[in-house]
Amino acid sequence: MTDPTSLPNFPPPSDESPLRGRVLDVLQDEGFRPDIDEDGDVSFKAQGNQLFVKCMDGEVPLMRVFGQWQIADDQPQDLTKWLNACNDVSLSLNIIKTGIAGGTLVVTGEHLVHPGSDLKMLIQSTVQMLLQAVGMWHSSVTGGDSDHVATGGQPQFLQEPPAEGDAQ
Repeated sequence: MTDPTSLPNFPPPSDESPLRGRVLDVLQDEGFRPDIDEDGDVSFKAQGNQLFVKCMDGEVPLMRVFGQWQIADDQPQDLTKWLNACNDVSLSLNIIKTGIAGGTLVVTGEHLVHPGSDLKMLIQSTVQMLLQAVGMWHSSVTGGDSDHVATGGQPQFLQEPPAEGDAQ
């Protein structure tokens, strides 16, 4: 028997935030278990990572997909290296932006969402790009790579691997 004083967790009315309702539908259809956090953002887990979608309704709705990762103490504790890696990732990928906020890596992707936009494709591709960006950032920070896009170099994660048989 259920507690008669507890209320079920119903989604908000669709007219409260039409874009958020569409995002919830897409995530549920894709097998995620989305929830709405205290800020009104949609939260869900993808490949073990907590991600969020902020929906801003307006004349042209805006959708921001983002995640935050606390930088572990075993990572090089060099803010300049972190920021250079953020810069490399942001300049290397379309849509994705990276930054550091208080020892946390923040990765975002934003889209203007028109009524005809393929929301499922936007969410799927942005989630994959976010997770790829985290890996690129980590590779840049831990790889000892000193080349950076901003200085005319090419970060290690963008360089072609040596062909088989080539000397390293």
